[in-house]
Amino acid sequence: MSLVEGRRLSLARLGLLFLVLAAVVFASLQGWRWFQDARSAVSQSAYFAPYVDVTATPTVEFEKGPDGAGPNVVLAFVVADPADGCRPTWGAAYSLDEAEEQLDLDRRVARVRQLGGTPIVSFGGQANDELAVACTDGDDLYEAYRSVVDRYDTRVIDLDIEGEALTDAAANDRRAQAVARLQQDEELEVWVTLPVSPDGLTADGELLVASMLRGGVDLTGVNAMTMNYGESRSSGSSMAEASIDALESTHDQVTALYADAGQRLTPTQAWQRIGATPMIGQNDLAGEVFGLGDAEELHAFASDRRLGRVSLWSMNRDRACSSNYPDVTIVSDSCSGVTQEAGSFSAVLGATFDGVPEDVSTSAAPDPTETPSDDPATSPYPIWTEDGVYVAGERVVWRQNVYAAKWWTSGELPDDPTIAESASAWQLIGPVLPGETPAPSPTIPAGTYPEWDPDQVYEKGDRVRFGELGYVAQWWTQGEPPDARSTADAPSPWRMLTLAEVESPTPEG
Repeated sequence: MSLVEGRRLSLARLGLLFLVLAAVVFASLQGWRWFQDARSAVSQSAYFAPYVDVTATPTVEFEKGPDGAGPNVVLAFVVADPADGCRPTWGAAYSLDEAEEQLDLDRRVARVRQLGGTPIVSFGGQANDELAVACTDGDDLYEAYRSVVDRYDTRVIDLDIEGEALTDAAANDRRAQAVARLQQDEELEVWVTLPVSPDGLTADGELLVASMLRGGVDLTGVNAMTMNYGESRSSGSSMAEASIDALESTHDQVTALYADAGQRLTPTQAWQRIGATPMIGQNDLAGEVFGLGDAEELHAFASDRRLGRVSLWSMNRDRACSSNYPDVTIVSDSCSGVTQEAGSFSAVLGATFDGVPEDVSTSAAPDPTETPSDDPATSPYPIWTEDGVYVAGERVVWRQNVYAAKWWTSGELPDDPTIAESASAWQLIGPVLPGETPAPSPTIPAGTYPEWDPDQVYEKGDRVRFGELGYVAQWWTQGEPPDARSTADAPSPWRMLTLAEVESPTPEG
């Protein structure tokens, strides 16, 4: 018998063996963790999507955005109708139908997709009641959310919960149940947008995230409103530094909240479930100004940590105030209050965040070899003709798109690719939508305006009734019937009144 056969492992040797095995296991786990982080980083597409206040004036052409903004946009805000808490509206000012009629919203949302972007609908905000606060019936709340998702065919929504809505536990539970139910029927990414301090989410914010996860919502992420810090910001700390502190703290909270819900995230996965939304320029609180330097610092941090999303409030404000605005320390809805070029914040914050959110809209791509044709029966406006005469604001359909005339024009092709957009007489509004038919002409009752008289002399701005329709004279005229076709050789002095003009109490002067 050899000495080796009879050798026993000493306690020291056994301990050393365990240490070696533990090191191997630890290295393997760390390697797997690194692999998971790397795979996650590749699979996720971080994106930039600025908020736009849909109902604010002057109107912002969000469908194309400023240079550098990219193709995505967050449309704000869908809220409850003050007269009917279960009826969604835009900013408590427009029903969904009114937003289409008066703001061209449906067509402009479709235009975002034409340009390769994803339209994200945001519910809530600070100024009005979010649907779950005002609508206490679970079925009605579900239908309210679903009507918005279906109307705009969006597959990414944002729930901006702040103010008193954040402390409404019953509303938070209703919202979670309705959204979880909606996700059972639709492929839907869901973000919650919440206020933060340099210490991260508030206690109420953490409770809301927990209620969403507990309620069965597949929560895409938490978007931190990195703004309006007040006394929570350390003396001498910049807005960028406060924002970075807030995001670091939020990262720890999000990791813990998801773990409590049974979802363990790697550090990179947790960052991808976090977004950042600064308020550019002058914030709502005196002395808080988020400048372009802050934007550069925040972008560098967000890019390094690979945040899932970066936004800003708002596209409406991403420009300098004019000299007519005397005090830039007062917050404006239409400008930032700092010296900048239009779109500068979007260009800085959006750099490298060039992804597109998951948007599973199933719209079929057109055949690039086929020239779209127009059918009068499915066109909401008259089809453009080469010899037609069009005045400012008049709309036409051409190759399955809707255009509006910027000024008097005739013979100019709406989609002429050789003419710069600024020089074209036509503005592209968006595509013809599925199921559209010719817009009905606004009929007016007898006696609203004088009946057209061939012997009467009419001056510019005079209104008449011809048949059941209303017309307005564009210049001096006599004896020319309002329904005569207008051509370049014989332009009509008459223009049919729009529905908005018919409802106007006073005629044009």
